Amino acid sequence: MDNKAKKLLLHACCAPCSPHVIRTLKAQYDLTVYFYNPNIHGAGEYELRLAEVRRLCDDLGVPLVEGPYDPERFFDQVGPFASSGEGGERCVVCFRLRLDELCRKAVELGAEVVATTLTASPHKKAALVNPQGVAAAAEAGGNLTFLEEDFKKKDGWRITCQLARPYGFYRQNYCGCAYSKAESEKRDNSERPADSR
Repeated sequence: MDNKAKKLLLHACCAPCSPHVIRTLKAQYDLTVYFYNPNIHGAGEYELRLAEVRRLCDDLGVPLVEGPYDPERFFDQVGPFASSGEGGERCVVCFRLRLDELCRKAVELGAEVVATTLTASPHKKAALVNPQGVAAAAEAGGNLTFLEEDFKKKDGWRITCQLARPYGFYRQNYCGCAYSKAESEKRDNSERPADSR
């Protein structure tokens, strides 16, 4: 079967990481975007990021399915690994949480393929994300295939930045969770020069 006839459900982490991935996959598949990110700390921050993904999907003519915002589920699963640091076990558990939900929703919607924009970011290692996606797809059933990609490669990050620039997207300075926000603020404070008065 031609890929264009296959339904692909794409997990979008945020708008700035998504333009190149959405454009690429829209040309190859029957694409729908899924926004499920219970890791995002603070309802206001969540709504801001979701609004930007809505704006991008509207502009590109791609359907968007909005998942539930359930931060309690995130804290229940990821909380025990809070001190593992950015790129550590807590991130792996967070990836799996989001990709499990992506695969569950894909089976519900009759999609055959799933993917994520997470690997578009230079801060996310495909070697950590992709195995979680493969495992989540295998456990979800429904003959679901996870598209193993590293969307930052082949100039992907540069291209997505170029495509995102005209939108003037809100750009966060931390991944999304309370733990990454605290680490970002700590870094910012440590880099701030001491008061010289």
